[in-house]
Order: sequence, then C-alpha cells, then structure tokens
Amino acid sequence: MGKSIVLGLGNCVDYEVVWDSETIERLVAENDILPHELTAEGHVSSPRDLVISLLHFLQTGSGGERFVRSQSILQEIGDRLRKRITVGGTPVRAAIAMSKRGYMPALHLVAMNSHVRKAIPRGCDWVCSAAREELHPHLILQFPEGAQVRSGSISIHAPRANRVIYVHDPVNDKMAISPHLEEMSSDARVFLVSGLNAMRSDALLSERLAELSGVLASLPQDTIVFYEDAGFHDPALSRMVRNALLEYIDIYSLNEDELAGHLERSVAILDPVDALSAVRALQRIIPVPTLVVHTGHWVMASGTGVGRFERPVRAGIVMACTRMRLGDDLGSADVRNTETMTVRPDSAEFASAVNELGGDEILCIPSFAINAGHATTVGLGDTFVGGFLPMLLDERTV
Repeated sequence: MGKSIVLGLGNCVDYEVVWDSETIERLVAENDILPHELTAEGHVSSPRDLVISLLHFLQTGSGGERFVRSQSILQEIGDRLRKRITVGGTPVRAAIAMSKRGYMPALHLVAMNSHVRKAIPRGCDWVCSAAREELHPHLILQFPEGAQVRSGSISIHAPRANRVIYVHDPVNDKMAISPHLEEMSSDARVFLVSGLNAMRSDALLSERLAELSGVLASLPQDTIVFYEDAGFHDPALSRMVRNALLEYIDIYSLNEDELAGHLERSVAILDPVDALSAVRALQRIIPVPTLVVHTGHWVMASGTGVGRFERPVRAGIVMACTRMRLGDDLGSADVRNTETMTVRPDSAEFASAVNELGGDEILCIPSFAINAGHATTVGLGDTFVGGFLPMLLDERTV
C-alpha cells in the first residue's frame, strides 16, 4: 500500500555558500575578468567560467542552475568560501516542510548517503534507486539584495536576492527510477514530478520518460499530478519532457526565472499587465489545466476554476516565507507566526490589479514582507510545494 502524497524524483546534497563579496572580488581579480565577458550561457568548464557566470546572475538579479564540467571546479571555488551542508532536491525539502504540519509523504530518491538519511523526516516512507552510496555536492551561491562586487573594471550591485546552483552530479544526471515507485504510488492522491532538469542525455531522458509515463498511467484516476519545473542543464530537453508528460500533468509550477526562460524575454514581476501577459503566453505554450507561478512577491495561478486553489496557494506562500526568513531552522510555531505577518504593500497592490484584470481564470495572492537583507533564497520553490501539496488532499480544493 502507498501513501497519499508521493514526491519524486531526485535529491542531492547542497553546499550552501554564505555570501562574501571580498572573496568574490579576489576571484574576479585573480581571473582578470572584464565586463564584456559576463554571460550565463552554456556549461561551466573552468573556475573562471563559474565566476563569470555568477557575476552575470548577480548583475541581473536572476537565478538559475548550471552544469559544471567536473567536481574539481566546484571544489576549487567551494574551498574558497564559507558554506554549510544541507540536503536538497524538491522531494526532500518539500517533505521537510510538510512534516512541520504533520504530513508524512513518501519519497522517491536517487542518491543516498549519511546526509540524506539524516534529513528525511521520521515517519516518511522512501525508496531509492541508488545501487551504492555516493556524494556529489551541488554548490549553491546565494546573494542578498544589494550585494556588491567591485574589482577592477567590474562594478555590480544586485537588484534583488537570488541563488545560482552549480552541479556536477552523475547520479541525478542518470535519474534512475526505482522499480518500487509504482507500488509505492498505488494509493497516491497527489504525485510530484521534479528533478528531470538535471539530465543531459536525450537518449537516457527518453528512457526515463517512458518509465515515468508508465508509472503515471498506473496512478488512480483521480490522482493530481503536480510538475515542478527547474532550470534545465540542457534547455532543449525541457520541451522533450513537456511533450512526453503533458497529458498527465494537472498542475504545472515554476518560478519567475523559469517563466522568463520559457518565454525568452524578461518579465516585469511587479507590472500587472506585463506579468499577466507573460503567464497567459506561457499557458498557450504549456496548455495544462492549471499553471502556477511562484515568486518572492506573489503567486499567480491560471486556469479554469483556479479559485479552488486559494487555500493551497496561501499555505505554500506561508511555508516559503517562513523558510525565507528562517532557513532550515523553522518549526510549527514559526509557520503560525508567519501567518500573522503583514503582506508586502507593493505585492498587495499588484495582486489586486491582476485579480481584477484576470477575472475568474486568474488567482493572485501577495507574499509577506520579509527582511530582504537576511532572506534565505535556497529551496523556496521546494518549500512552496511542501506547503501547497497537502492542501490538495482536502476535498474542498479538488
């Protein structure tokens, strides 16, 4: 017998870097980086490439995920910076969030080691496709709003807080699916698909999509399939995933950076007309029943009858904002405290305008006011998912 909520597919160990402008400035000087070189395109093939990529993200205030050619590159940069070890991947972070409210989902994992074992909430069932224990840490560089880098001709001031994920992870690249996933999902009412963005081989991805499609086809007829998007290491594979899974997906969720990436244009996230236009344009590209875009300012759901998702959206915002202000060190009382906080005035004004413009097919809810100087930017989307999904079990929302 399975669990009501099943979370898949991948997981990892994260090295979360504490922002340090002085060290980044030394790396810029040592690598003689010039302003015209700043780009986030392509894979990272050297420590210098990684610094250039980070500066581009810092300059734009955007976030993303990039493949790195070797673990030694990550180690060389990581050894220069202060960091802490956490466990990531949407299934684990979402499960941790759910556990704060007494929900114990089942997880599908692809990597196992002592860090992962310790992080899985007690009471959660899990299966893992790994044949042996391995460690391929992801390097996450998060920066606060206003972070500065000044070195030589480089002068950058981050317009907003965000994070960049650098990855060399053969385990998540393969994304092996456990043969026990289908059995574990036999009673699922909610099924999460995430992590496919880490794959880089179209042939291997095609195999995994065939396996996953078989699992999704076997789910109970009323199971809600929730797809959490992410920054694909090879953007060309994103369309391949959508084409294979679109018929199964009920809710397609993503953040503002992924929204901009799909549309290949920037989105003014506090401009009601531009943001609403962007969400509607994406729903034409990805014609799912419900599209959910989550940002640090607001969450917007688009689709027929989206009003029924108000409770899940609000729960997701509360959980993500609690993580934003406290990081991993959050408890049930902290979640309740977040519920009493005031919302961002600019976000409230934005949401009011969007709801008026969007009519019955749009639901927009503002985020809470969090001290941007101390905000956690890692795992917010995962934690939003952890707040959102349990509310789908309530028959009033489905």
